[in-house]
Amino acid sequence: MAIERRALVLNQNYEPLNVCAVRRAFVLVYHGKAEVIETADDRIRGVDTDFPLPSVIRLHAPVKRPRPRVRLTRKEVFARDDQRCQYCGISGIELTLDHVMPRHRGGPHEWENLVAACRSCNHRKGGRTPAEARMNLMRQPVRPAATPAALFGQYLERYREWHPFLLGWMDRSKRSAAAAS
Repeated sequence: MAIERRALVLNQNYEPLNVCAVRRAFVLVYHGKAEVIETADDRIRGVDTDFPLPSVIRLHAPVKRPRPRVRLTRKEVFARDDQRCQYCGISGIELTLDHVMPRHRGGPHEWENLVAACRSCNHRKGGRTPAEARMNLMRQPVRPAATPAALFGQYLERYREWHPFLLGWMDRSKRSAAAAS
């Protein structure tokens, strides 16, 4: 259904801000707060008029916002760890989340304490630290950078018309990260 689609919202300078429901994007355009940059193939049918379905909109006024952060979810932890167990390196199996410092021992539920682990490694480690279980992490867990790839990458396959607006920002963030290091 067309109304279930999502729309990419760009700041006045074409920086990707967020993703919203098409209904919200249509309301922003209708009230003159945004302009349609790209449309989808579908249309919104009114009583006597058809409107193009917005897929990418640009706000007329610039929006200042705090630095975005990648949400802490299972899916995002697995993506950060390249779908691999961080103890044995195996991939292509069902993964679980493991707290490096177990929660019952005061370990927080945050990026720096969570890794992807296969069931056997997670069971072997149990309620111990990796050192106590004599297991080594392949790499230390860190909070991923909030790049456009991390924030909007999940939409790239479904919404091809967003590519010109997201891929340019992804390239810029890679260049700036390389210059900083």
